[in-house]
Amino acid sequence: MPHTAAHPTPLQGSRVLSLALNLPGPAALLRCARMGAECTKLEPPPAPGHASADPMGIYSPTAYADLHQGVRVLHAHLKTEEGQAALHAELARTDVLITSFRPSALAKLGLGWEVLQVRYPRLSLVRIVGALGERAEEPGHDLTYQAEAGLLAGLQAPPPTLFADMAGALVASEAVLQALLARSQQGAGVCIEVGLAEAAQWLALPLHWGLTTPQGDVGGAHAGYRIYPCRDGRVAVAALEPHFAARLCEAAGLPARGDMEHLRDPATHAAIARFLQGQTREQLTALAQARDIPLHALH
Repeated sequence: MPHTAAHPTPLQGSRVLSLALNLPGPAALLRCARMGAECTKLEPPPAPGHASADPMGIYSPTAYADLHQGVRVLHAHLKTEEGQAALHAELARTDVLITSFRPSALAKLGLGWEVLQVRYPRLSLVRIVGALGERAEEPGHDLTYQAEAGLLAGLQAPPPTLFADMAGALVASEAVLQALLARSQQGAGVCIEVGLAEAAQWLALPLHWGLTTPQGDVGGAHAGYRIYPCRDGRVAVAALEPHFAARLCEAAGLPARGDMEHLRDPATHAAIARFLQGQTREQLTALAQARDIPLHALH
């Protein structure tokens, strides 16, 4: 959602520091900035010829630029005394720290939760990991987390977006809100671990409930909720609710019924498919607007 002046800023007055590279951490930090937080990202010093040491800044400068709008970026090598001094100068004024290191790497940097809690009692830690608990040290990436959650069934190529990473970013930005709320109630910071594997599993729940399988009503069984070919391309139809489904059926020359029995009938599927096949995307867009039917023409 675009950020506007009217958008709520519940993090106004809060300071968030991130050490997280790649996508989930920066995406979470961007959401915090859009909620009004003062956001800083501490990166390793870039290699000669590069503007950033973040892999995203190297393989997708456009994405990196979008992700860091409104974010102050600093550079420090955390394995040096100077880098540690820069880090702790920031931590002393930080409300929530976001990381994406494995727990063992955090411990080597002196950023284990127990150490932070003693030194900065009001600081909270949002720790993004691959998977929660004992699996936090396991290597992985968005593709493996999606595979584990069952989201790649039938796909022969990578999915169209990084669902686990982006869902993890949402959970991490939610965790920042949770941490600040908990501190306001308890007076001390908290540690919240966010697992990308668990974020992917959250997205996969409709699949595991059977909603998006071929037998499910949003997986193809309901004639009003499908992608259909039309004369010059395809259209996505989402006439799931009875009143929308009845309008679709009426437009296709069928009885204006929106009940499940009618919409699951193979004859209804065939009739709607024939009707849509005979129309252009422009005609179907106009029809959907005129009759208030959820439909989007695909390019």
